[in-house]
Amino acid sequence: MKLSAALQLAGLIHLGLIVAGAMMPRAVQLRSHIAALPPFIHRLFWVYYSFIGLFLLSFGTLSFFLAPELASGTVLARAVCGFLAVFWTMRLFVAAFVFDVGPYLTNAFWKIGYHATNVVFALLPVIYGWAALAGGAS
Repeated sequence: MKLSAALQLAGLIHLGLIVAGAMMPRAVQLRSHIAALPPFIHRLFWVYYSFIGLFLLSFGTLSFFLAPELASGTVLARAVCGFLAVFWTMRLFVAAFVFDVGPYLTNAFWKIGYHATNVVFALLPVIYGWAALAGGAS
């Protein structure tokens, strides 16, 4: 697979994560959990949640439409891809060692979705790491 095609795949994967993120509040009964929070904290959570969605949309759009530029090996392309490789490596670590989602995996659909997102969290650092280290070589 060519690097630019892999980066476009990463872009599409980000958009898939938006879909998964949109399903998460229902999967964990989020509204009922945060209903008791003070208004400021309640709003703060939704703002953070929205910003995460905005970043996923941005990372995905940039990766899909600017894949040749990200694969070019320029200093900026390597820096952006290096940042995204570190970001997604950290997210994989959090998924594996910080979050305990076991109580929310109540059916096969949620279990499959959870494992699929972990595959994605493992794939994205590989793609962006490849671009950061070997960009421009193809």
